[in-house]
Amino acid sequence: MDRNPSPPCSDAEEEEGDAVGNTVYSKHWLFSVLTRLIEVIAPAEPDPAASPEGARTELDEEMENDICKVWDMSMDEDVALFLQEFNAPDIFMGVFAKSKCPRLTEICVGILGNMACFQDICMSISKDENLGQVLLQRLCDSDSPTLLETSRLLLTCLSQPEVANVWVERIRENPSVYDCVCFIMSSSTNVDLLVKVGEVVDKLFDLDEELMLNWIKNGTCRSVGPSVDDSPEELPDFKIVPCILEAAKQVRSDNPEGLDVYMHILQLLTTVDEGIQAIVQAPDGGKETWSLLYDLVCQELCQPDDPPIIVQEQKTVLASILSVLSAMFASQTEQEYTRMRKSNPLFLVFFLYEDMPLIGSLIRILQYMEGCGKRAVDNSKESEQEETAKTDVNEEDFHLKILKDICCELLSNMLQELTKENTLEGLHQGHLNEQTCSCAFQNLLPLYFASVESFLEVLREADQTLADNLEKRFPSLKVHT
Repeated sequence: MDRNPSPPCSDAEEEEGDAVGNTVYSKHWLFSVLTRLIEVIAPAEPDPAASPEGARTELDEEMENDICKVWDMSMDEDVALFLQEFNAPDIFMGVFAKSKCPRLTEICVGILGNMACFQDICMSISKDENLGQVLLQRLCDSDSPTLLETSRLLLTCLSQPEVANVWVERIRENPSVYDCVCFIMSSSTNVDLLVKVGEVVDKLFDLDEELMLNWIKNGTCRSVGPSVDDSPEELPDFKIVPCILEAAKQVRSDNPEGLDVYMHILQLLTTVDEGIQAIVQAPDGGKETWSLLYDLVCQELCQPDDPPIIVQEQKTVLASILSVLSAMFASQTEQEYTRMRKSNPLFLVFFLYEDMPLIGSLIRILQYMEGCGKRAVDNSKESEQEETAKTDVNEEDFHLKILKDICCELLSNMLQELTKENTLEGLHQGHLNEQTCSCAFQNLLPLYFASVESFLEVLREADQTLADNLEKRFPSLKVHT
């Protein structure tokens, strides 16, 4: 049986006025399915197939087939409006309250999700306080498909400016949402679910800084959460950063878009001091976060065997990752570098030993962007672009500029901290040579002159000839030495 079979048609010629709106779907058939749905959750007589508690745990094939048709049909606005007029959301409330059938709950939430795609219906659903609370409780469900549809519904509502604040406030007032979301991110292996939950968190943090701050500070007390048998279960003392990292590890290989989402969540955390501290003051000193992001940049994204155009495809995820690395590096350098360097030699291993591959990756990103820039100029000379195409190019250039600015900031900070030993290692590994240093200087000057000058002094101790050649190529440096 197909998951979502083709919806039925109305015999409009035989039953005039039976069609739903301008569709060919039958009102009578929809009425009959919704009526049977009511009977499923409130049977007139005990059903032998029911559980000991008196509720069905499985749908019969015919009912599942028909309710799935309604799920498909609800993507049509006329059908969605008809369901709204028939008080389908109230029927679904009864399903959520009484049904023990995960498949039925999933389908009903999915239908509501389709209905919420239409503004007026979304406003009606969102303003129903009881329905809103019940839907948030679905986040504590143990059924992954239901969680996926619930997350999709929430994201749809949060994406509607007219009602987004209603949901933000409702979520802020429900601490259990934090626990359920963290539980999903830290324990689920369902990539589709993790991506959709990540999109919800990303949207929430983007919409409301206060809620983000609350979630950063949360996790100080234990909470009651879901379990398979619906009995209360004490959840771990969740912290938001480890949960985000665990979800990112799950999606990184299977879903590039999902990885982009979780990296943007981390980037949003670094827009407030509390978020940066939550990352760098973790029990491991932020090492897990740094290691994951370092590995993504140095081992997976924008690699030497990739064509330069890859930087166009990866510009948003790279910008998020480098922004977090830059915030971490600056925070550790400014607040703890001196103390930790004296008291903890391992700090050198954490930030400085791995500097060179990361510096090499940053310079490669800049080189690829230069290649993309030259290609764009050549293309513009060859043919005239349409106005809309020009707009797209300008927007693309804007995102690349953001990536370049973030890349240069991190590179300048790292170059300024290099020692002679680090530099010698970089020369030995091939990350530093005349070509890569020239690219770095070209992009960093004149804004980061002090960093370049500091690095050149160290380079002179490691390789006098290379330093002299760079001074010749960039006369502004020689004037100041």
